[in-house]
Amino acid sequence: MTATLAGIEFDGERAEKGRQIAATPGAVEQVRDDLFTVKSQSGPGAYRVSLGSSGVECNCPDFVKRNIPCKHAASVRFYLEKQTILPTGEVQSERVPVTYEQAWATYDRAQMEEVRLFDMLLSDLLADLPEPVQAAGRPRNPLRDELFCAVQKVYSQLSCRRAHSLFGFAAERGQLPKVPGFVVSSRALNRVDVTPVLQALITRSALPLAALEQGFAPDSTGMQTTSFGAWREEKYGEKRQHLWLKAHALTGTKTHIVAAVSVTDKDGGDNPQFEPLIRQAKEAGLLLKEVYADKAYSARMNYALAEEIGFDLYVPFKSNATARPRSRGSRDGPHGHNRSVLWRKAFLFFQMHREEFEAKYHARSNVESVFSALKRKFGETLRSKNPTAQVNELLAKVLAYNLTVLIHEIFEHGIVPEFLRDSTCVRKEAGVSEVARSR
Repeated sequence: MTATLAGIEFDGERAEKGRQIAATPGAVEQVRDDLFTVKSQSGPGAYRVSLGSSGVECNCPDFVKRNIPCKHAASVRFYLEKQTILPTGEVQSERVPVTYEQAWATYDRAQMEEVRLFDMLLSDLLADLPEPVQAAGRPRNPLRDELFCAVQKVYSQLSCRRAHSLFGFAAERGQLPKVPGFVVSSRALNRVDVTPVLQALITRSALPLAALEQGFAPDSTGMQTTSFGAWREEKYGEKRQHLWLKAHALTGTKTHIVAAVSVTDKDGGDNPQFEPLIRQAKEAGLLLKEVYADKAYSARMNYALAEEIGFDLYVPFKSNATARPRSRGSRDGPHGHNRSVLWRKAFLFFQMHREEFEAKYHARSNVESVFSALKRKFGETLRSKNPTAQVNELLAKVLAYNLTVLIHEIFEHGIVPEFLRDSTCVRKEAGVSEVARSR
């Protein structure tokens, strides 16, 4: 006997077990629209169930072995659908909207105060920025003021001329010594020496949340530019295409803060950026306990880095991966044998404790939420024409995003960053009785 749910058939036993799982509070959790985690009935782990146009897929042994809808897939259907048995015995399904808990009072206050607090946080974050030595030429505006205008312009998503009025408001509040010309933001973004400064500021803006964030996830996303690549006539089959930049980021899985970021062209690989991002976050003072990454980061050298720094690395292994050790002096470097031992331990854990691995690994999906929020709020198109300015504009977007996350955490957890000089009014508005000082 089978029960048909949204066109998918489950045998009676699996359907009944799925119903039992769905009836257990917290057993089914929605990660995104088409991805769910279902807790195991026999252990502490969880399985990943994905819903797509081609059907339902699950990574449990039952589905992998038989390739038929399992009890975990059935539990997701029962979780999403309210079942009504008609007099004819037919099962009629009605979609039940999925809701999430949201502290709306805190969210509303953070959103209403975001614009005012953004300028305050940005001004104080840049206050101690050292001024580079100028060897020759006319005296320039201080780098702090130029970056303030550039990030404020990116945050507002206005053109240089239309954003000029914002600089006047900042000067009235004492955040700028004078009102600069409207081209100041473009000048700042076109400076090559600004790139490492913005990267350091991004990491520094994440430090106030070091006490909350101990799990991180690396990944990359593309940002479209307004520039076009080379193109030829239609008869050659080539068309004009936008050029893309690739942002590689290490993000927190709890607060969704960006801890470190690097920018490459659209063909830049993910794995080569893993170690620089990890080391940048570690050297800045962030506590790395767990890191969750997809198969693109499945490399033996990454496990050696995890052993060196002291964090647990959760990366699913590729289908052709084995636990076979490599000899010393292999392509993994002079310590290839040691790396193979670490690789073997992780591989055996992945094979023998899959449920426990999946329960941890599903936190990686939070990095997708970060990229989604970043693009929805600040757009996924870079307006700058110059390649250097495009990189710096992307970094400015990430820095602006980090400050908005920090504002939310001020109201959510009472985190008041150390670089915020006038913190008395912020603590009062956020209801913080004691200062939650950060690094």
